[in-house]
Amino acid sequence: MRLAFSLTLIMLLSFSSFSQESIDLLTISGRYGVPRPYLSQYSGNATETGILVNLKVPIPLNETKTTLWYNNLTYTQATINNDEIMPGSLANPISIHGFILQTGFMKRFDNGTGFQLLLAPRFMTDFNNVNSKNWQLGGIALYEKRYSEKLLLRFGLLYNQELFGPLLTPLVDIDWRISDRWSIAGLMPIYVKVNYHASENLILGFSHFGLTTTYRLGNPAYVDDYIERTSVDLSLFIRQRIAGNIHLEGRFGHTLNRKYAQYEEDQKLGLRFIIFDFGDDRIQKNADFKDGIIASIRLVYNLPIE
Repeated sequence: MRLAFSLTLIMLLSFSSFSQESIDLLTISGRYGVPRPYLSQYSGNATETGILVNLKVPIPLNETKTTLWYNNLTYTQATINNDEIMPGSLANPISIHGFILQTGFMKRFDNGTGFQLLLAPRFMTDFNNVNSKNWQLGGIALYEKRYSEKLLLRFGLLYNQELFGPLLTPLVDIDWRISDRWSIAGLMPIYVKVNYHASENLILGFSHFGLTTTYRLGNPAYVDDYIERTSVDLSLFIRQRIAGNIHLEGRFGHTLNRKYAQYEEDQKLGLRFIIFDFGDDRIQKNADFKDGIIASIRLVYNLPIE
């Protein structure tokens, strides 16, 4: 047990070669969206709930710890409940699960540059009639440049073969310690946090999160249909150290352009580039509901690596 802990600690400390002052090793989160009305003939409200679990494990591949095999596994679950009676061809309630893996090489050179090449497969499902169609292939490539002790940037591209077709997203990964109090960190446009370090144990700030995901459905009534989930979550947060490296983080905010759109399997688009769709003639089967207030609470194990 002691050996396993020591090896894990060495792997995590080696992540300091790739800049961050700490790493959120394990995150467990619950999410709640206040009930909101449908944008249709339905008179009831839709209520969104969800779970997120994230684990990061970087493994050094050389003695200088400038080459890592990086692993990042995320599990997400989302449910939309309501009191409506809908046609049998529609998923109701909606309950979807995603397993997203990022795994691959991270390399840093003596001149302050580096790169990341990661495979990013996804397994997206409602756990009905599971087969190979639930898998999606993807990848991430990033070029790293350190501009100062306080600023590191990475530039690159995310590709994922969504169920609607290919998705390409240019990426900017920022790690910027503006001052002793202020910092910005994130992988834009997917997520970013603006942090105000009020004290050693308390951080306040603003969070942005937006990621497109698609999930194959397996219910016999609509087998091989898929759900496209989109939402941009804008939140204020407060993060408090509660014991040792364990932190409790609360978020409160609002969704923007939230959708759980159901499409038949053959409803495709030519390409999505960031938020721009090319060749999108799809016909959505279900009804959207209004954006609304969201709240989440996160339990985080954060490892300092200064």
